[in-house]
Amino acid sequence: MKPVQGSETSFTMNNNKLHLTEADSPVYDNQGFQREVEGRAWGPSQGSYPSLPQLTPSYVVSAPRTINTHHTAIPGPAQSPRQEKETRQCHWKNVLCACLCVAVILAVVALLLWYFLYYQCLLGKSCGAGGKCLSSSQWCDGVLDCSRGEDESHCFRLQGTDSMLESYSSHNDAWMPVCVDDWNDDYGKTVCEQIGYTRQDYETYAQIHLGASATKGYMRLKPGTYYGSHIQSHFTHSMTCSAAVKLHCSECGRSQAGPSSRIVGGAQAENGAWPWQVSLQFNGRHMCGGSIISADWILSAAHCFQEYSNPSGWKVFSGDVSLSRMRFGDTVQRIINHENYDSNTNDNDIALLKLGTPMAFTRTVRPVCLPNSGIDMPAGSQAWITGWGALRSSGQPPDKLNQAQVTIYSRDICNEDHVLNGQVTQTMICAGRLQGGVDTCQGDSGGPLVVKAGDVWWLAGDTSWGIGCALRNKPGVYGNVTYFINWIYEQMQDN
Repeated sequence: MKPVQGSETSFTMNNNKLHLTEADSPVYDNQGFQREVEGRAWGPSQGSYPSLPQLTPSYVVSAPRTINTHHTAIPGPAQSPRQEKETRQCHWKNVLCACLCVAVILAVVALLLWYFLYYQCLLGKSCGAGGKCLSSSQWCDGVLDCSRGEDESHCFRLQGTDSMLESYSSHNDAWMPVCVDDWNDDYGKTVCEQIGYTRQDYETYAQIHLGASATKGYMRLKPGTYYGSHIQSHFTHSMTCSAAVKLHCSECGRSQAGPSSRIVGGAQAENGAWPWQVSLQFNGRHMCGGSIISADWILSAAHCFQEYSNPSGWKVFSGDVSLSRMRFGDTVQRIINHENYDSNTNDNDIALLKLGTPMAFTRTVRPVCLPNSGIDMPAGSQAWITGWGALRSSGQPPDKLNQAQVTIYSRDICNEDHVLNGQVTQTMICAGRLQGGVDTCQGDSGGPLVVKAGDVWWLAGDTSWGIGCALRNKPGVYGNVTYFINWIYEQMQDN
């Protein structure tokens, strides 16, 4: 994290936000990561058509004393046996060619129909890319039809800053609020577990009144519903309900010390202000940052683990703003990099760490909230970045956690030629200050970009890459957590 340190024109890569030279290629932000830095036009022939033979009458004597009159055409020159054979061969070649053309056209049409109706699954939903195509009625019906269970894995979601619970209705092909009637904590724990949390993560539920806004109705529990898996099969559509369920699967996004609004260029953070911030250390050395998203899971950046992929070498340190005061780290059981991470384009730069044992939450160790559906983080929103990264390009990392406020920019602005020149994809967010002076830097990679809404903090991004540190028109780039939310929950469900 760095304040203004003057204009920079040349850098070397030593940490992890791959910080570049004026050639403007991306730089990462973890200390251990390094990179070497004429055709022919065809048309109808122009020759003339041959003339047809003319027909003329003639009289022929067929026998003595008997005269018959016949109108006949004058025969053309007789063809040789070889010419007749060639004519027949040409005819069959034309027929064969026409048949082949028709067959090819039919095959192409059939392939297109299969592609759009099955592979693209326009009439239903697909079990992953190129997977089995299901009708909408088979989705969230409580029966596993996909080999990996995709049809039953995203049947519930939390909506907006109120965390209203919604269930997917296969009958209506729509997301609908869940009715609070007959609801209890056991149902809440079951649903949270199906989303990807553990029963131990569960916080509470409440009710929220929607009034006339629930025009499509509610999903209501059937009488006698049990708390087992695939609870979605025990809902039925109803147009009446007293209120909807407001569900909190985790006590997330709350801090004990708010940041000062006067901080612009970066400053030291107070203990408890960012309780989800962790230091990821490999063999005792700080390499990257990360965010606690549950007692079992840390979210970070995929590029942090390209060279150091052995989980046993990593430990997760938390609970203090001082690196030197954090002496005991949590072990890492598994590292899950996004399967489509591209080190050349920086696409899909996200990773999850599964801890060996669940974290014990305290005042200074708590999770940040994963973004709910409908959480609005538009261009111009103010966000905060934190980390133990260098305070200037190629500088030494500080002992104390630093924080700074930044602005989220639209992808159009980020991709302007004089800014990041088209390198920001839908899997990324760019944020900083176009005038320079505020940014993440080496050692901040994987750390959080957070936005406050509805009195809690939401994880908007993970620090990914940038050009230099705090340069004019070179904002930092972060993994777009909202884009990855289904992927995150899928990993949590599978593990």
